[in-house]
Amino acid sequence: MKAKKIVITGGPSVGKTSLIKSLEALDYLCFPEVIREFTSEESKNKNSESLTSNPIVFADDSMAFNKLLIEGRSQQYLTAEKMVGKLAFFDRGLPDVLAYMDLFEQTYGDDFIQACASKPYDKVFILPPWKEIYSNDEGRFETYEEGEHLYQHLTNRYLAFGYDPVVVPTGSITERLDFIFNCLSELID
Repeated sequence: MKAKKIVITGGPSVGKTSLIKSLEALDYLCFPEVIREFTSEESKNKNSESLTSNPIVFADDSMAFNKLLIEGRSQQYLTAEKMVGKLAFFDRGLPDVLAYMDLFEQTYGDDFIQACASKPYDKVFILPPWKEIYSNDEGRFETYEEGEHLYQHLTNRYLAFGYDPVVVPTGSITERLDFIFNCLSELID
């Protein structure tokens, strides 16, 4: 049986990566956020004072950057397609690329939409903005307010592709994992 593909998404600094690392520690198949590798490359030659927003905005060729993200997430998806097991977790899914592009008012063609539509996920969890844990780091440039706007764009984008994103309440990692596994019980029974 092919692995069920589960997306964990949300704005910046809401706990996605912590959840993915915890799932990895429990021996689940997990795919990390591909953008951190790309933003590291894209930002290393930029003046750090100019890095005040998502690298999609300041990339020398934002369309090429976005295509790279779509390709990276598509590769992760195709890798999961070949896996046998119960669950595969993704730190962001393909529609996240379009949500970021929507946030920054960038245009995209049918090839972007088709890439997302042709690779369906079995369940999407979305983590809401959480001001108490919000922080910036070398791979996260969005302000908290941009994160709130991104949350809306993510929700809208996943809804547009026919998903019903499940909002994961704030809480400890254990509480959040318990919530997720409870919601996934129908997929793993």
